[in-house]
Amino acid sequence: MTNILVRVAEVIEETAAIRTLRLVREDGRPLGPYAAGAHIDVTGPTGLVRQYSLCGPPSEGASLLIAVKLEPESRGGSAALHAVSAGDHLKIGEPRNLLTVSADADKHVLVAGGIGITPLLSMAYELDDRGAEFELHYFARSQDEAAFTDLLRARFGERARLHFGVPRTGQPAVLATVLPGLTSASHVYTCGPQGFLDQVAAVFTPAVGENHFHVEHFTATEIDTSGDTPFTVQLDTGESFEVPADRSILSVLTENGIEVAKSCEEGICGSCVSGVLEGAPDHRDNCLSAADKAACDQMALCVSRALTGKLVIELY
Repeated sequence: MTNILVRVAEVIEETAAIRTLRLVREDGRPLGPYAAGAHIDVTGPTGLVRQYSLCGPPSEGASLLIAVKLEPESRGGSAALHAVSAGDHLKIGEPRNLLTVSADADKHVLVAGGIGITPLLSMAYELDDRGAEFELHYFARSQDEAAFTDLLRARFGERARLHFGVPRTGQPAVLATVLPGLTSASHVYTCGPQGFLDQVAAVFTPAVGENHFHVEHFTATEIDTSGDTPFTVQLDTGESFEVPADRSILSVLTENGIEVAKSCEEGICGSCVSGVLEGAPDHRDNCLSAADKAACDQMALCVSRALTGKLVIELY
């Protein structure tokens, strides 16, 4: 992970639990522009590394904006960032994308649940700048718990549809009203809690297809490891390593002195995604798209395993 020293230039309390931090480079150089939907690694005061989506206008390179929700059971990540003040310093990585705006969609639909608004806000900025056809649907428990509401209304007008207090059982009916305006060339992007994402997928995937449905996860999915078996992983340089049933490819390579980019180690951030040259990966991540997984030419080394006895991989 590239460590860029940044200064917290501004702190804005969006809600009782969400604050935005405006970050500027300590050496004064620009931090952008970046591609909409990007996220960064942030090393907080406690030394923990967490990933946060960038939620400012992607074309504005002078600073980066992240929104941090204080989690009730925070292990030190969000709690530490809720204690920083303007003038404090942090270290961040370069922006990188798992979620990007399609260049050839006839219409874009952005669907956010809670703090999942963050990557979709940057995408809305970019689509607005392009003059593209889009609409943003933002679900939150209440207006008091929703961030950026005034900004969304002022910048995007009727294209920003805010849904407050809609129970989970009632959300599919709201989303179904969007379907008549979609075609097979439309794209849907979503971010939020896993149960919310499952419902959004159930509504939109039949209409636009799996490859036009794009998801950004911020929590790891529980993985059943009870049937895991050993396999061999070989690097394109020829070195081979045995991966036991209870170890990950990433941990085995790291233990043997192989340098691999890594961050979350939960299959979310995409840092350790590497190429697959031979063999069939058993995808268990939440960072690669359905199309990426179907191609079987890359995998997340931290959580994914092998369906074949041997994998030949190429480190990116």
